[in-house]
Amino acid sequence: MPLFSTRSHSTFQSHSTTNFMGARFSQFFPPKSEFSVDDIPDLTGQVIIVTGGNSGIGKETVKALLQHNAKVYLGARSPEKAKEAIDDLKSQTGKQAEFLELDLADLHSVKRAAQEFNQKETQLHVLFNSGGVMLINVRVDNLFSPYSCRQSNNLLPKSTIFNSGPMCWVNYPAVHDFHIFSKAAAGHFYFTKLLLPTLQTTVVSGKPARVVNTASLSAELFGQDINYNTLKESPAREKMGAQKLYHQSKFGNVAFSNELFRRYGNQGIVSVALNPGNLKTGLTRHIAGAVKLFIINLMLYPAPYGALTQLWAGTTNEGATFGGKVECFHLLRYAEADTSAQYLIPWARIGTSPSTDPAAEKALWTWLEEQVENLDLD
Repeated sequence: MPLFSTRSHSTFQSHSTTNFMGARFSQFFPPKSEFSVDDIPDLTGQVIIVTGGNSGIGKETVKALLQHNAKVYLGARSPEKAKEAIDDLKSQTGKQAEFLELDLADLHSVKRAAQEFNQKETQLHVLFNSGGVMLINVRVDNLFSPYSCRQSNNLLPKSTIFNSGPMCWVNYPAVHDFHIFSKAAAGHFYFTKLLLPTLQTTVVSGKPARVVNTASLSAELFGQDINYNTLKESPAREKMGAQKLYHQSKFGNVAFSNELFRRYGNQGIVSVALNPGNLKTGLTRHIAGAVKLFIINLMLYPAPYGALTQLWAGTTNEGATFGGKVECFHLLRYAEADTSAQYLIPWARIGTSPSTDPAAEKALWTWLEEQVENLDLD
């Protein structure tokens, strides 16, 4: 499985009638990438944040950025795990990442991290919102004391958390009257919101500013409307079920990204969402035995593959122009798409956003604003 080799665009142009399932197949088994980490330009002078930078595709992203001379802040919850990752990255690259303590499930931590960064830096060229966790057992703590959701080994078997990008759901009936969605949903949203002034300053200085939001193929398995009745304990949530809640969470990542671009794209801030691919990372460590073996052997790729698409979006000149009318490859066809923001698919290809309803995207943004506006976070 060569990581970096050439694919032919003509292959895609000749399949204009490929159906919906063909598009999914294309993302499960992507064609060889035209983009490689060797194509990343020199990033000297660029300041970049990578959330979830201590493992998986976040760590691979940090590695490539360091190799190309960026100043990288590695956002992670655990100082110990962050130090281990930073030391390992230094041994591989000879460059030192900066640690930014960031627990996206704790809005106080989010605010402290943003304040710390803004005190140290006057510019932010790229924010990679790539932190996430999937399929783990959790204990749900009180919403405000502290603002957190923690792993536990003493839970009912059905307790499952879904969390990546700004979205998070937990399937844990009759535990809490407020859905854990609010915690992680507010996390990346609030972090991005607090960093917007620095992103805007970067644009004013004549440099592009980008926000790259990691979603997944699951975003394409959902409809257009988030069911807000499922964001708290309710019959609607139980009826929807864990799998659909997960799809909804990934769709929410894309909707958030699109609305961010709609609001700030005309100021020069690029916002893109992406499916990084199906990957062998630490996020799969909670998938059980036989299922895990089947998926890993047949469908998953090494973590460096997952960093390709977001590095393409976050570092190349092409990535700085994403948004608006574009030439896109999706559903194994070549077409022109007029979109409010860009959605990327593996490896380093432009796709069609699964979120196409501006009203629904605006509603999600409004809901997220409401989750943080009344909190005392001083």
